[in-house]
Order: sequence, then C-alpha cells, then structure tokens
Amino acid sequence: MLIVDAIATLLGGALLLRFWMQAIRVRPPASVAQFTFQLSDWLVRPLRRIVPGVGGYDWASLIGAFLIVLLATSVLLLAGLSPQMVALAALQRFLSWILYGFMALLIVEAIFSWVNPHAPLAPFVRALNEPLLRPIRRTVPLVGNLDLSLLVAVILLQIAQILLGMLFSGHF
Repeated sequence: MLIVDAIATLLGGALLLRFWMQAIRVRPPASVAQFTFQLSDWLVRPLRRIVPGVGGYDWASLIGAFLIVLLATSVLLLAGLSPQMVALAALQRFLSWILYGFMALLIVEAIFSWVNPHAPLAPFVRALNEPLLRPIRRTVPLVGNLDLSLLVAVILLQIAQILLGMLFSGHF
C-alpha cells in the first residue's frame, strides 16, 4: 500500500502542478517542465481527446490527478468498502493533495527567502504562490519589514485541511 500511495502521490502531484501552471499561466523552468510533462503525458494526452481544455484550463490534467487518486484509493475496495465510500475517500484525498501541495509550495518559497532568494527556481515558486498570496497581502500589513502573508496562507490552508477532515469524518 505504501508503494502504491507513494507512486500515486508523485503522479498526482505532477498532474496537479501541470494544471496549476497552466491555470495561472506560469512558464516553468525547462527542468521542471521536462519532469512534469514526461511524468504525466502518458495520461494527459489520451484524456485530452475525451476532455478538451475549456476556458484556458487543462482539465485533462486535473481529471487525470483525480483518476490517479481514485485508482490508488480503490485498494480500499479490498477492505470491503462500498464503491460510494471509495469515491468519497478518493475525493477527500484529492482535495487534501491540493491543500498539501499549496502548503508545500509556500514552505518552499519561505525556505528560498531565508536561504537563497536568488535561486533559479525561486521566481517560479513565487509565481505559483502569487494567486494565493495576493489577496492576503491586501489585508495583512507588513510587520516592520516582515511579510507575514506566507504564514497566514499556511495557517488558512491548515484550517481548510481540518475542516475537510471534519466534513468527511462522518462518512468513514
């Protein structure tokens, strides 16, 4: 189960990153693009024939990520859960992956800002986080010269994760 979960998380993360990069129109560095596309093209290309991009979004990548989590979660069918329960568990895991992915990006940005703000990947990570941080920066003022928007965003994402757990806790 651990190996299935690790592989599913890696593939799902690549698919979600691919969706987010296109949704906010961020051009990734060549190394990130190569890794992401090589890891996910086998699923995205066939899905695009069925699910075209609409509204400028790469729906095939997002649906592919959900299919990966659904497949990984379907192992729970062996434990005797009903297909409906497996679908709910997959939805919870999918939403958790999204929240944890955003948290990871924010933590990476914080580490870059402390260790090496001029690292080659730092502008890319900042661009990925900007849609999350922009509304927070409008409401949370600088304290001295310190931007607390990253901390506020991580706390809000953790609250969302707790609420998600509470929402689905009665179903399992």
